[in-house]
Amino acid sequence: MAGITVLLVDDEESFRRTLGKRLDKRGFVVEEAGTGEEALEKIAAAAPDVILLDVKMPGMDGLTALHKIKAMEPLVEVIMLTGHASMEIAIRGMELGAFDYLMKPVEFEELLYKLEDAAKRKQHQESRIEARTHSQ
Repeated sequence: MAGITVLLVDDEESFRRTLGKRLDKRGFVVEEAGTGEEALEKIAAAAPDVILLDVKMPGMDGLTALHKIKAMEPLVEVIMLTGHASMEIAIRGMELGAFDYLMKPVEFEELLYKLEDAAKRKQHQESRIEARTHSQ
């Protein structure tokens, strides 16, 4: 699924840059944000298909950002990323509408699969809404 827009939200710049380059080579359109606040600004300007969101960040943490993202753009799929295993955070993220939850370091092929799966889900939801709109 080339052309999927992904917003990488992580306070570790080297992680964002490296992952961004690898995704770009695979045909993804990549934006980056170093904070939850910066992510919200980018989403307000142009909503991506999928957001890869770090849980632990200074300032606004990932769960707070997730809550605000879903309020702004309910159809955007969010994959939570963390280096700190916590079932409580994973469950809370899923309750708030996260698509999935991955542990760092993440296997690149697994991440590609999750991003494509999340983008397909968003596309499916948009198609269902469009179909309902046209049938009324």
